[in-house]
Amino acid sequence: MRVLDRAGIPYSHYSYEHNGNEAVDGVTVAQRIGRPVEQVFKTLVTRGASRNFFVFVIPVAEELDLKAAAAAVGEKSVEMIHVAELCGVTGYIRGGCSPIGMKKHFRTVVDASAEAFDTIIFSAGKIGAQVELAPAALAELVNCTFAPLTKQNR
Repeated sequence: MRVLDRAGIPYSHYSYEHNGNEAVDGVTVAQRIGRPVEQVFKTLVTRGASRNFFVFVIPVAEELDLKAAAAAVGEKSVEMIHVAELCGVTGYIRGGCSPIGMKKHFRTVVDASAEAFDTIIFSAGKIGAQVELAPAALAELVNCTFAPLTKQNR
């Protein structure tokens, strides 16, 4: 949220009950904040065949299509990084990973379904906190692109 404040990007903030640093699945998060599950997104980090890291933002109830993800970033293949690597690579823990404010900027692609919404909701960088902002504002801030990324949208 500090990054959004500094950039002057309007957003809404949601918080939800959780048990310490225990990750809560995205569908439950949507229910706890009272928002449509299709509008709540999760942030996934992958490593490509080139050994570069890539970030994908998809609806919480969907599964990343690894072939579509690889094609979206021009890689031969991508694979999810191990959860033990997440904090070292991004600075975030599982369940609190946000496409905003990572340690380094990684190429980011958001599922094309986000463009159907005026705003989307995703992690604010810690478990128990979510932000809502326009997909175009996210694209401007992290220089992301949009592409079909889920098994359902392919």
